[in-house]
Amino acid sequence: MSRKKADEEDLDNEDYEDFEEEGVNESDEIDDATVSGIEVTDLPGVGPAIGKRLAEAGYKSVEAIAVASPGELAAAGSIGETTATKIIKAAREMLDIGFETADLLLERRRSAGRITTSSNALDELFGGGIETQSITEMYGGFRSGKTQIAHQLALNVQLPPEKGGLGGTAIFVDTEGTFRPERLVDMAEAHGVDAAKVLKNVVWARAYNSDHQILLCDQAMEMAAEKNAKLLVVDSVTSHFRAEYTGRGTLAARQQKLNKHLHHLQRGAEINNMAVYITNQVMSRPDAFFGDPTAPVGGHVLAHVPQTRCYLRKSKAERRICRLVDSPNLPEGEAVFTVTKDGIRDV
Repeated sequence: MSRKKADEEDLDNEDYEDFEEEGVNESDEIDDATVSGIEVTDLPGVGPAIGKRLAEAGYKSVEAIAVASPGELAAAGSIGETTATKIIKAAREMLDIGFETADLLLERRRSAGRITTSSNALDELFGGGIETQSITEMYGGFRSGKTQIAHQLALNVQLPPEKGGLGGTAIFVDTEGTFRPERLVDMAEAHGVDAAKVLKNVVWARAYNSDHQILLCDQAMEMAAEKNAKLLVVDSVTSHFRAEYTGRGTLAARQQKLNKHLHHLQRGAEINNMAVYITNQVMSRPDAFFGDPTAPVGGHVLAHVPQTRCYLRKSKAERRICRLVDSPNLPEGEAVFTVTKDGIRDV
């Protein structure tokens, strides 16, 4: 065994011994309660110091630890991978993560909420609205309605369930500078709700590069429980990646980084029971002689992760057409809606 590995094993043993001897100091406990009711410091090997470092890195719940990789957890907690592996294993055993029958999964799926789009046609296409615990992607050209739907969802998520909302707040990560609070005011007035309250319930941040975007999304997942956030908007998810990684020589690095980012978004959506709405840019295929030459940016990496994928295009006047391209449980179809001063509406 190498000296480095031996030192790591010693560090791991020390962590476990210190935890068993000292116990948990109540004044240093992590305050964030988890969905399961189990505290992070209840895990064997996680003392106050390690628990604090994990919380600062975003691992505030046992659920977040259970779905982490040993490498990520080791880096976040400044611990060895052996200790990280043991902690993750203990978290999974506590949560009983493993195989289950389909009827139990169906029961859990029923806890997923849906956010209305303010268009009956769109809601019907999406099976009742934008779903939580999953990623919904909208791609299309400029003026196709992607950002307008994002603004509408940021308002609608605040509505009570009987009006198609979830009674929560929204987090908006803006990569293109397209967020406009004035639009929220217009939509709020059309719904007859307090515009000032609506604006306070939308947390906004401008991302200036891909690393900043990833950091903001990680912070959004950390603050989701505190803010009761039920919607995360990333508009758009590919803008910075497309600008920073140019040429085929950087394609592999870009796709790997984008893939990891999307998986973090998916994991956060499931842990926090929130809807993640992302917009995507498009490109034209010059080799397409027949049909629509428009294709989404991001390739297969981006195509595989979102559960619901839609293509938006502009039609006559202010009409927009939304085509459901991919979904694990919904049939392909199209819906026609319009963008007005009041927001998203049926034609």
